[in-house]
Amino acid sequence: MRLIERAGLAALHRLDPETAHGLSIRALQAGLAPAPGPVTSPRLATTLAGLTLPNPVGLAAGYDKNATALAPLSAAGFGFIEVGAATPRPQPGNPRPRLFRLTEDRAAINRFGFNNEGATAIAARLAARKRGPVPVGLNLGANKDSADRAADFAQVLAICGPHADFATVNVSSPNTEKLRDLQGRAALTALLRGVMDTCATLATPIPVFLKIAPDLTGDDLKDIAAAALETGIAGIIATNTTLSRDGLASPQRTEAGGLSGAPLFDRSTRILARLSQITDGKLPLIGVGGISTAEQAYQKIRAGAAAVQFYTAMVYHGISLAPRIAHGLDRLLARDGFTCLAEATGTGRADWL
Repeated sequence: MRLIERAGLAALHRLDPETAHGLSIRALQAGLAPAPGPVTSPRLATTLAGLTLPNPVGLAAGYDKNATALAPLSAAGFGFIEVGAATPRPQPGNPRPRLFRLTEDRAAINRFGFNNEGATAIAARLAARKRGPVPVGLNLGANKDSADRAADFAQVLAICGPHADFATVNVSSPNTEKLRDLQGRAALTALLRGVMDTCATLATPIPVFLKIAPDLTGDDLKDIAAAALETGIAGIIATNTTLSRDGLASPQRTEAGGLSGAPLFDRSTRILARLSQITDGKLPLIGVGGISTAEQAYQKIRAGAAAVQFYTAMVYHGISLAPRIAHGLDRLLARDGFTCLAEATGTGRADWL
C-alpha cells in the first residue's frame, strides 16, 4: 500500500498544487486511500475539552474545506478531524495560483483567502454524516467583504454548530486583510463573547477553540490567554501559518501567503510552550505546525499540547502518515513509562522556553 501511495504522490507532484489537492479529495471519495479506522490504545485514548478521542492525532483545517470527504477521513486513522474554514456566504477566495509547494523545504505557502461553498452547504454535509468515534469539528471564518467580521464567526456557528462536534474561531489566517487585527485583547474578547453567546443557544453546546498565529510576542500571548480565560472558550490551537520566510531554500519562498510545513515546527512549538506556561494548565492546547513524524508529535505534547494536528506533511508523506504517527506516538509513550497521554503533556516544556 505504501508503494502505491508513493506512486500516487509522485504523480500528484507533477500537477499544479491546487489541482493535485482537488484530485486527492476525489481519490478519498472514491475509496482509493488507506482506511484502517481510528487508531487507538489505552495510552492514546484521551479526552479533550469533553471530546472523547481515540487518539490525539488530528487533521488540521484547510484540507477538506467543504466537508466533502468526511467518511473516508474519519476512517484514515486520525483521532479527530477539522474541516473548513466556512464563511457565512460562499466566496471564491483569492485568484489562482494561490498554493505553492516548497519541496526543498518540505513546506507550502497558501493564500487561498477562505475559498469555500458557504456555511449552509457545509452544514448540510455535516448534518448528513454518519457519526462515529472520530469527532468532526469546523473552522469558522469571516467573509472578506463583511461589514462585521466578528459577527460572521457567530453566524457560521449558528448555522453549522448543531451538526459539528467542536468549532474553531480562526482569526489567525494571514490571507484575509486585517483579520489578524482581531487577535488584540479588546477585539478578541468581544468576538469570543459573541461566539460563546451563540454557542449557548445551541440545543447541545459544543467546545469552541481559538486558533492563533505563530507571529506573536509574549505580551500578545498574555492578552490572548486572558481573553480566552475570560470568555470561557474550551482551548487554544497553536498555531496557524507564519508570514516568516527565515532559512528557506525553495524558489517559491518569495510568494505571498502563509507558510506551513517543516520550517514552522520550531516557531510554533515555542509559541505552544510559552502559552502552556502562561495558562498553566487552565486551558487545553492543541499543537500544530511542522509535524511529520511521531517524534515531532511527541515533542509538541511534551511542550504542552493535549493533542496535535497536521496537514502539510500529507503533501510529502501521504494520508497514511496519520496512523503511522499515532502508532509511533503510542510506542514513545510506552518507552518513557507513561500510561496515558496526559501524563506526558508539558513534561518537556522547559526545553522550548
